[in-house]
Amino acid sequence: MEYSRRRLLQTTGLAVAAAGLAGCNGRSSDETTTAAETDSETETAAETTTEDAESSVSVDAAVAVAAEWNAMRARLYDTVALAAAGRLGTAARVTGDVFARFEQSSGEWGAHEQLEATNEQNYETFESHLGGAREAYAAGDAERGSDLAVQAADNLLAAQRGRVDAAVVDALEVLLFGARARDAGLLAAAGEVDAAAELANAVYEDFEDAPAHSSLESASGELYETFEAAVEGAADAGDAETIAASARTAADATVDASYELAPEAVAGASHLALMQAVGFDAEVLAGLGGPGDEFAHAAALSLYRARAADVPRLVAAGEADFAATVASDVFAHFEGARAHEALEEADHDAYEGFEGGLESLTEAAESGDGAAAEEAVATVDENLLAGISALVGGEAATVLEAAFFRARLGDARELVAVGETDRAAAVGESLFARFEENEANLHESVEEESEELYHRFEEEHLAGLVEDAAAGNADAAAAHAEGAMDALFEFEAAVGATAEVSAAEAAFFGARGFDAAALAQVGASARAGSVVQSTFAFFESGAGGYHETLEEADHDLYESFEGALGSVRTAAEEGGDAYGAAKTYGQKAVDSMYAVVATAAADAGLGAAASERMTGVFQTFEEARVHEALEGADRDAYESFEAALSDYVDALADGSEVDAAAEAYATATARAQFAVVGEVGKAPEAGSSEDGGSADAALSGGPNVVEGVPEDADHVVEMSAVAFEPAELTVSAGDTVAFEHVGGEAHSVTAYGDELPEGAAYWASGGFESREAAETGWSEGKGAVQSGQSYVHTFETAGEHAYYCVPHEAAGMTGTIVVEE
Repeated sequence: MEYSRRRLLQTTGLAVAAAGLAGCNGRSSDETTTAAETDSETETAAETTTEDAESSVSVDAAVAVAAEWNAMRARLYDTVALAAAGRLGTAARVTGDVFARFEQSSGEWGAHEQLEATNEQNYETFESHLGGAREAYAAGDAERGSDLAVQAADNLLAAQRGRVDAAVVDALEVLLFGARARDAGLLAAAGEVDAAAELANAVYEDFEDAPAHSSLESASGELYETFEAAVEGAADAGDAETIAASARTAADATVDASYELAPEAVAGASHLALMQAVGFDAEVLAGLGGPGDEFAHAAALSLYRARAADVPRLVAAGEADFAATVASDVFAHFEGARAHEALEEADHDAYEGFEGGLESLTEAAESGDGAAAEEAVATVDENLLAGISALVGGEAATVLEAAFFRARLGDARELVAVGETDRAAAVGESLFARFEENEANLHESVEEESEELYHRFEEEHLAGLVEDAAAGNADAAAAHAEGAMDALFEFEAAVGATAEVSAAEAAFFGARGFDAAALAQVGASARAGSVVQSTFAFFESGAGGYHETLEEADHDLYESFEGALGSVRTAAEEGGDAYGAAKTYGQKAVDSMYAVVATAAADAGLGAAASERMTGVFQTFEEARVHEALEGADRDAYESFEAALSDYVDALADGSEVDAAAEAYATATARAQFAVVGEVGKAPEAGSSEDGGSADAALSGGPNVVEGVPEDADHVVEMSAVAFEPAELTVSAGDTVAFEHVGGEAHSVTAYGDELPEGAAYWASGGFESREAAETGWSEGKGAVQSGQSYVHTFETAGEHAYYCVPHEAAGMTGTIVVEE
């Protein structure tokens, strides 16, 4: 067998990594014994000179790579911190960003290539853990997501142990605890003081049992005591300022300790990796102000839930054509909505399930099939609820659930008003069952918030609505519906921030506008006008801060929102197009969701706080030992680092192009890490992964994988590090699509065989005849689309063709080609 350099590295790395996982930091048992015997022959380990210690540690490009892995480990622990604070949507996004950056780290000395070369099995497990963590966070499972994130971090630790000397690993491990301490400061700055204190306590407990404990203590008793006292101080503090200061002190102690544990160049590269990690923390912090766009996306999905729920009721009222229009309009609105891409990225299965459910709902309405409409609505609702959980999760999803329940209670109220008390009772029974099932944790959250509120909502009003509506007691049923709505509003106001309540209520307000239009459609114009009037009055009363927040966020939108609501009433009462007016008003409600959360972010001032955080990094660098080391090692890398850091500080302060500036700073920092260890020539070039890098001769494409993009291609889908762009493409039957490699490692284009339209032939890069064959082929190096290449396929069969990239499916690299006749 002919052994390539990579194969040799993989083989030898496997053995070393296994030793590292056993807690030996890459040493063999013989080496450990020899070290112990040597120690017994000396009076004290302190007699070993610094020069002797440094000469025993290899300082090369592998150290820079290990430092880069440490920055990634720190980011994975960021996700654990975010999940603990209930920020699951952000945790999922950060995990996805780590995956994307890892995939882009190509080139011989990139983090990706080096991990794969050190131990291929460890590399594959790392990607599996990383993808699983992202999926778990997106699904709202904080515990599993955190567990998998830590396992992915441990995969990188094993790689560090397999590639660099024990002293380097010791320094990196100590600095990782410094980064984790800084996470407490991150949460505190975001207003999550309790979560920050709990995190600091968890860091302290983990430190007590970690190898870094003895490493830090042996490096310096004084620094060890400083670190422990600072972390304890953060855990015991009750204010953000003290937590942040204590976290910074703890991190500074680990930096100083790293110079006691490893050679100057190693400590310098490791310190730069910590600065890189803090840089990514700043990017996260800048996006944590208020509930954020993810919450607005989720609120928009809540409005879709309420609109879809109207369709079966309209079918039952004999308004099948209008019901079909409502369903198809929801679909059309979603296609152009900001929430469209957000849902697709957060939970692709929920996205597809929602769209499929809408299609079924439209068909059921067109045929006047009420039972099918009910079934389709259940599908729509299930997938939207999953999407909301993926976007925000936790308490935020519960606030939106309360607003959705309020909208459905509004439906029950209007059914009572038009004499359909049996249907009102059925709505109440459905809500009762969902509440008892603790959907979106609403039952437990209401009960935990207030026993009195819980009993008033469920036992007095919700149960009363069902009982009185079933008995035909319209006045009593109406009163109970309104009482239940009021109780849930009290809950929202008690547990949600003003911006959250405002965006959630925007969904409720939008739903009420559509309720008015539905009433007008069935001839209840007077009641439609009353609905708008009461909605307007509630808004003027404050609506949990919604009125004032929207007025301050965007005065023009505020005025047009009120005007559009008034237009719904006018149209309903005067026989005009109430539904058209409701659609205009509904869009204003959606726009208001984004306006109120954007204002909350600005008011929180976290962009400025993030900028100050990076200003502190700049000040630290100017006084740090690594400053002189970097400047002396490579002037260009030094100047590039300072320039990127300065630009990043400005971007955070201005709130413009933050992501791009963060990436440029990380790239400059990684290059600086290589410069400090004297290997700047081996630093991966900025943008090299986006240019695709060089092709791997061990991989092959197969049929229809060609160089470049054919001139006769009708459409092009670009394949970046972990994404197909666009993720969904609509084409005509007979169109040819070229899937072009534009970034990252090699990709595959592989159809989901069981999801192809009836009659469609299986397709995949490599020319395989089934999904199983394609996956087997990939494991053998077949079906790969590499730099400068495209996979080309002509679509003949109408329908949705779902596909994915075999090596990057866990990172969410999936897509759909919609073929129309």
